[in-house]
Amino acid sequence: MQAETEPLSREQISWRWRILISTYLAYAGFYLTRKVFTICKAPLAREFKVDLGQIAHIWTAYLIAYMVGQFLSSMIGRKWGPRVLLLGGLAISIVMNFIFGTANSYWTFLVFMFVNGLAQAAGWPGCVGGISEWLRKKERGSIMGVWSTSYLVGNMLVKSIGGFLLATHGWRHAFFGCTIITVAIWWAIYFWQRNKPQDVGLAPIVELEAEDTRTVRASTAEHITMRDYVQLALNPVVIVMGISYFSVKFLRYALDSWLPTFLNLQGMDVGRASYYSGIFDFAGVAGAIVAGWALDRWFRGQWQILCFVMGIGMVLGYVLVVMFGANPYALAICFGAVGFMIYGPDTILSGAASVQVAGERNGVAVAGIVNGVGSLGPVVQEEAIGWIMGNKDASIAIRNANRLTLTMSIAFLLTMIVVIWYVHAAHKKNLDAAERTNKP
Repeated sequence: MQAETEPLSREQISWRWRILISTYLAYAGFYLTRKVFTICKAPLAREFKVDLGQIAHIWTAYLIAYMVGQFLSSMIGRKWGPRVLLLGGLAISIVMNFIFGTANSYWTFLVFMFVNGLAQAAGWPGCVGGISEWLRKKERGSIMGVWSTSYLVGNMLVKSIGGFLLATHGWRHAFFGCTIITVAIWWAIYFWQRNKPQDVGLAPIVELEAEDTRTVRASTAEHITMRDYVQLALNPVVIVMGISYFSVKFLRYALDSWLPTFLNLQGMDVGRASYYSGIFDFAGVAGAIVAGWALDRWFRGQWQILCFVMGIGMVLGYVLVVMFGANPYALAICFGAVGFMIYGPDTILSGAASVQVAGERNGVAVAGIVNGVGSLGPVVQEEAIGWIMGNKDASIAIRNANRLTLTMSIAFLLTMIVVIWYVHAAHKKNLDAAERTNKP
């Protein structure tokens, strides 16, 4: 086993760059075969002669399948490896999107969007698992902070390339164009992605931690049994991490879905509302990068403390939102501060923490489980905030929506206190066990 203090060979560095680039492109590719639908809702409603409420059912089917698929992907990825997840999941999603481009029925979209949701769930756990044995602990946070911006690139590609094709050639070409790009990405994954250095004849880059030194004790065998997986999935630390991530995804998707509407109802025209809502996203990307850097430099890998500190900032940001909610420009800036604080825990909990808490080999499984529990958040927020926004008085509706999200940010902070307690208890137990072992 190569010590983590030893320099990497030229071959290890070369392959690691291939892994980082291919997995970065992979998740951007998953977005290219996921988000085209969201820019085609109005044309699809006209094409199939249904209202937008019925079109929304298609996306709800996707979100439910995505949540279920996270648990399936975490199990499959832990059993057969991240490479199977990435190539298999993206291939199925490519086929689904070609079907969307030729579809002539509302029900075709609904059924195959559910299948697409299951396939899309392979993306994030596959990418996290795909890099877990290529990054050393001391650099994991800072590299993954930048690497996790892949979804932003995918989103921008969909809105630019997909939007151009939608405007010039119609919705079918939007699906076809983005899918063809994803086919090229699939081949990059095929040639460049490998689960671990040993798969290409190189020495290991990371030192796998002993089972008795980790927060979650789980088998680090290359292939595990169903019983091993269930024990990992039901570990209290993993479950509470998932509950914490539920709050984070609730908040992130709430603002992604509703912030332009909030700003529009507060007095901005639709163009300005769309433009100013981008402050939340760009501040969030900065938050993800800074959080990754801080995890390595300031918090020395203590992800639970970092998430708690950013949770405090999240609550304070929502307090400002409630205080200055009447001014749309101040509101946009305040939501920028919220975005900075949300995206840090968002990338850490589903990324570096998922790898660290149970070891590199279990990163793919923990990422899937945490994301699976958290993925219920987007479903709940869409219905909850949609119901609140049904109030005819826009100012009252927005105020109540902001109070709900403030409550969810406080809930995140409380769950992180529980996580900190669990991690501390596990660390103390490991120290006591080590002392007993070292006694003469």
